[in-house]
Amino acid sequence: MPLPQSIDEVQGLLAGQDYVCGRALATVTFLSLKLGRPLFLEGEAGTGKTEIAKAIAAALGRRLIRLQCYEGLDASSAVYEWNFAEQMIAIRTAEATGGADRDALKSELFTEDYLIERPLLQAMRPQAGGAPVLLIDELDRTDEPFEAFLLEALSDFQVTIPELGTIRAPEPPIVILTSNRTREVHDALKRRCLYHWVDYPTFEREIEILQARAPEASEALSREVVAFVQRLRTEDLFKKPGVAETIDWAKCLLALDVISLSPEVIADTLGAILKYQDDIAKLQGSEAKRLLDEARASLEPA
Repeated sequence: MPLPQSIDEVQGLLAGQDYVCGRALATVTFLSLKLGRPLFLEGEAGTGKTEIAKAIAAALGRRLIRLQCYEGLDASSAVYEWNFAEQMIAIRTAEATGGADRDALKSELFTEDYLIERPLLQAMRPQAGGAPVLLIDELDRTDEPFEAFLLEALSDFQVTIPELGTIRAPEPPIVILTSNRTREVHDALKRRCLYHWVDYPTFEREIEILQARAPEASEALSREVVAFVQRLRTEDLFKKPGVAETIDWAKCLLALDVISLSPEVIADTLGAILKYQDDIAKLQGSEAKRLLDEARASLEPA
């Protein structure tokens, strides 16, 4: 599918994948696609940064290639590795048959037949449906040396394998990087990208998202759920619930045939929206009722 030609078209494409996108995010996404620039999305966990990459890939009919970052990730793990097991089998076979010419064997062992492609190399390969979407997820979990390597790879959209040479992407992939901001990403990498901070949505936007992702929920329950979660985000919590938790909670409530929130229901299902025991403990007793009363009060007409 061709790339969208307007901001409105971006919003329409994403809406078709049940991704409710505000004008600002749609604009920076459109510019990223139009200019071929990587898109750097930063914000709290659970605000939809990863989901937009999935939605873009699905909407455009492109392959999604995901590089999940973690502490200790290095260039070789992100680009390629050699299939040592298969190489050893080839060596043993050559020795057993008496055809172990060292130079010939070496040239045969380090070919693409024994190459295991990792996400960055996969993203440089031509794809049947067009350039893939490369999602570099939670970049803040890596360290500065990997950032420096990534800076070079994304500048020229090429990687080098010593035994095979340089492999350049025939068509640059659509690159989306995300960060939960557990640490600051270096400015040099940010300068290569278009940037957007993905914040918690407004009440109206979160209602739209919930209606798209959990359409079975009644309007009344959806409004209560969103009002409660938004009120919960104002509390002093170790980890505030994101939109992903709002959706999960609504689906849990539907599975329990809940029609309306109550302090008892909230206490029984807190594990869907809060992931740390200290946070859950803060909502014991009368706290859940207090927040629910405040959430309901915010829904009343002024």
